[in-house]
Amino acid sequence: MIIDTHCHLDDESFDNDLVKVIANAHENGVGGVLIPGADINDLPKAAKITREFENVFFAVGVHPYDKDGFDKGALYKFAKDEKCIAVGECGLDYFRLPKDENEKELEKAEQKRVFRAQLDMAVELNLPVILHIRDANEDSFNILKEYASRLVGAVLHCYNASPLLLELAKMGEFYFGIGGVLTFKNAKNLAQILPQIPRDRLLLETDAPYLTPEPFRGRRNEPAFTRLVATKMAEILNLKEEEVMEITTKNAKKIFTKFNT
Repeated sequence: MIIDTHCHLDDESFDNDLVKVIANAHENGVGGVLIPGADINDLPKAAKITREFENVFFAVGVHPYDKDGFDKGALYKFAKDEKCIAVGECGLDYFRLPKDENEKELEKAEQKRVFRAQLDMAVELNLPVILHIRDANEDSFNILKEYASRLVGAVLHCYNASPLLLELAKMGEFYFGIGGVLTFKNAKNLAQILPQIPRDRLLLETDAPYLTPEPFRGRRNEPAFTRLVATKMAEILNLKEEEVMEITTKNAKKIFTKFNT
């Protein structure tokens, strides 16, 4: 079985064929899916989806770009749901910062505040956290160092091949989500650093409907395509595809324990 540890099934692109998408996932060996939280307004929809499909769970969180909608009370409410198994995706994203220096620093400070608030929530609720880090490796690393010993687990979603962030594996239960980017021709850094990631910290993900793997780039991504990532990972690590599936599923069940049921 494969577990897709990061898939936005609540995205509107799945509204008309979600049953078919789940069936296709099962046909390709994907037996579990985790829907990350990004926009607080999407949480009711994500929770509803998890009730309609077995072994589909969700997380509560606010993406850095949606930080203005951060509502601690609302997140805590959904975190009590029996199908909520994580906090996030949360983190830092400096890809689209304002050009004005004062505005830039204010934006960074606000992202850090909301990020820390969600890390505090993960610690308090004893839930793993899903991390979104883009063009913000150093600031993210420094914050996560502070929390490393208190977090029950963390996933670096769409791991960006940063050697600095890889150091987190030595500090706590940090896992590394590998998705369709691994299949891209320009993903040489990720392919090179992949063998350095401890095998007991590897996870598979799609980030569907985004980051569709080759040979289907340009199409909507979906959980079934996790299989293509597993194939590429097996090739790079010189493993059988079945071994990659076994390793990553075992890891997913370790950090997200409800997938065991």
